[in-house]
Amino acid sequence: MSFRGLSRPNARSGMGVADESKTTFHELQRKKTHRYVVFRIDESKNEVVVEKTGNPAESYDDFLGSLPDNDCRYAVYDFDFVTSENCQKSKIFFFAWSPETSHIRAKVLYSTSKGQFRRELHGIHYEIQATDPTEVGLEVLRERAN
Repeated sequence: MSFRGLSRPNARSGMGVADESKTTFHELQRKKTHRYVVFRIDESKNEVVVEKTGNPAESYDDFLGSLPDNDCRYAVYDFDFVTSENCQKSKIFFFAWSPETSHIRAKVLYSTSKGQFRRELHGIHYEIQATDPTEVGLEVLRERAN
């Protein structure tokens, strides 16, 4: 069974993925029109939707500032870096943001929906699950990417 504008819902959470979410991810991945995308679960629509995008000039601090202090989100970030061989590279990170101060219901909802959503985003290089800002520092991305 499919829903117009949605991928097949996750059997456990019943959560679909809005076409806009997939399109926006592909714009980040292929066209480099976004530095990052923050997604939220819209329970009234029963789907994962785009909450915010960051333009290519925005910094990692801008991205971190877009994650709420007390609610869960998914996000992707296009991380540019230079290797030890002096090569310019880019890796896409998927974030499952679940701060300790968020409600248990939100934590469960995001946790059970993550697998389905993550599978819809082809081309993710690394995944980070974080409950605290120290777990998403820029040094964490550098360490993983190299």
